[in-house]
Amino acid sequence: MAYNSNKISLFGGVDRIAVLLYVALVVVGLVAVFSASWVEGSENFFAFSHNYIKQAVWFGVSLVVGVVILLLDASVWHKTAYYLYAAAILALAVTLVAGSEVNGARAWLKFGPVQLQTMEFAKIAIALATARLMSEYGFSIHSAKDIAKVALLLFVPLAITVLQNDTGSGLVLCSFIFMLYREGLNKWLCIPIICIAALFILSFIFSPTVLLVALIFIFTISEGLNNGRWRDCIIYVASLFGVSILLYLLVNALPAAEMSYYIALLVTTLVSLIGVCIYAYRLRLRNLYIMVALFAVSVAILPTSNAVFNALRPHQQKRIEVFLGLATDNAYDYNVRQSKIAIGSGGWFGKGYLQGSQIRYGLVPEKHTDFIFCTIGEEFGFVGSLFVLVLIAAFILRLMRMGDNQRESFGRVYCYSVASVLLFHTLINVGMTIGLVPVMGIPLPLISYGGSSLLAFTVMIFIAFSLDAQTNRELPSYNYL
Repeated sequence: MAYNSNKISLFGGVDRIAVLLYVALVVVGLVAVFSASWVEGSENFFAFSHNYIKQAVWFGVSLVVGVVILLLDASVWHKTAYYLYAAAILALAVTLVAGSEVNGARAWLKFGPVQLQTMEFAKIAIALATARLMSEYGFSIHSAKDIAKVALLLFVPLAITVLQNDTGSGLVLCSFIFMLYREGLNKWLCIPIICIAALFILSFIFSPTVLLVALIFIFTISEGLNNGRWRDCIIYVASLFGVSILLYLLVNALPAAEMSYYIALLVTTLVSLIGVCIYAYRLRLRNLYIMVALFAVSVAILPTSNAVFNALRPHQQKRIEVFLGLATDNAYDYNVRQSKIAIGSGGWFGKGYLQGSQIRYGLVPEKHTDFIFCTIGEEFGFVGSLFVLVLIAAFILRLMRMGDNQRESFGRVYCYSVASVLLFHTLINVGMTIGLVPVMGIPLPLISYGGSSLLAFTVMIFIAFSLDAQTNRELPSYNYL
């Protein structure tokens, strides 16, 4: 057995398959942006005013930045993570005060002819800071205190983006739940967290009573699956509804007194949480404390959803109402309807490159940015769309593989975070083009037109490449004779 001590090249250890997938996705984006932007008969093919030329230039800039990242020592990201996070928060705050407004969102900083969306770059710093925090000595994914630190780290930029009226970009931070699950967060805690995220939408369809009953069952079942104490869970639920019904009947039997069943159930539930905490303390069920906190947050959301909805811009309110079928407005439903027509008209194999009628005649708005998937769907059909999604899935899986190969938790958490962000972007973007989720203005990673988006994703991805390359260089290679 001989140790292989060959000299390591500057780019040694870089995952070539991952790089090829990255380049393939960007090339797909360039092809799609050209189709969506090209006007037949236009002069000066190479004019910088064309979107496809701008995107190509940004691709070149991104590659240069990517190479520089690969040449840096990967340890620099661990050392500067918190400083970069602080800089990102500062940039978001400056954007909130002095940023440019685009489509109703004050989320851009303008530097001469160049506009950068600060949240796109802030996601890099957030992922690095989260990885640094979760790699600290003594951090435990099962500690309520440590999870609260991660939640606070994510909440600050989320709150700023909501104030910027760029809620869609802020919601991308919800993707970190995938990373937390991958890191070992109990899956029966993930379900209630996802339910909290869905409460805002569900509150427009169901009454508070129905939602409260649903929350009680969801959290109780999750706790039963988590700790296996089904007998105690059944007794708790039966007692809760029994006492709430009794309270409702007694109060309404009194003269000049009236109480809705929702209030009776709410009061009974909140009082019962004291007993649940005592129960958790006696049996040392730490996860139950987290469950109680999540439940309290969920209950608090129910009466405040209307206030949050009223704080949204009129166009955001309309999008939600139209998506839920609570209102009909062709102006707000136009984008999605035309998007579905374009994708559906592509059939199995599409109409051919540059032959999409919906795209050529401008019937699909934002066809080169948020609705770029329509261009692919109409011109290349179901097969072409599936091919692009397979490329994205393969790339995400490659990033997860990089995370699995990391010997340090910092690199693992970061790679998982990048994969989670890409997955969330893809699900939301494709979902909104086919009418499964409301329109949020979230681009398709590496494919949608946008210089700051492409550069930010490239930096985020190449940092993962750098961490993976360093791990591969440190692993010894053996030749067996």
